[in-house]
Amino acid sequence: MTGIDTVVFDIGNVLLDWDPRHLYRKMFADHSRMEWFLTHVCSPDWNRRQDAGRAWAEAEADLLARYPDLREEIIAFRGRWPEMVSGPLHDTVAVLEELRSANVPLYAITNFAADTFAVARSIFGFLGLFRGVVVSGAVKLMKPDPAIYHRLACDHAVDLSRAVFIDDSHANCEGARRAGMAAAIHFKGAAPLRDELRALGLPIMAAGSALRAVRGAM
Repeated sequence: MTGIDTVVFDIGNVLLDWDPRHLYRKMFADHSRMEWFLTHVCSPDWNRRQDAGRAWAEAEADLLARYPDLREEIIAFRGRWPEMVSGPLHDTVAVLEELRSANVPLYAITNFAADTFAVARSIFGFLGLFRGVVVSGAVKLMKPDPAIYHRLACDHAVDLSRAVFIDDSHANCEGARRAGMAAAIHFKGAAPLRDELRALGLPIMAAGSALRAVRGAM
């Protein structure tokens, strides 16, 4: 037994299929133009600043001053944010729900703008299954800075030495380990996640058993 009894999830691309291309494919007929926009205008670095706590009004004003001809596309990033989420990653949500049914303490640490996380929470009920969530935009700390993992421990009395962290970013997993978490799983799909959680002694069905259970319920 590993002594791990708490599971901490990332949200984007672990539990929710988030990609701005889900929205911008509707707005750009030219794929290369869309990719240019998402690389140079509403870029990952620009979006991360909102995840770090910058207000959307400031972020939009900065881009609109430089790209006034792209007003509709820039404003859409926040205004049509729900269209960037194609939906839940159902197989991983099933893992979350199974752990919850087994009374495993569940938490989340997410790099997410505070207001768009509130929108996501209003749409996707399973985000209410966590005992606590640390949202980067609200606390103005971001993964992989160890401080955001320590914030979880401080705000929610989580013993990091008894917790496993799940994230689709290798760097964020390394940040969790540096912060003192007992283990970190680099997410590559629900099936391997199940097997890695089982190897840590957590009460979760193996991937093959879970699939047979789903088929049996159909």
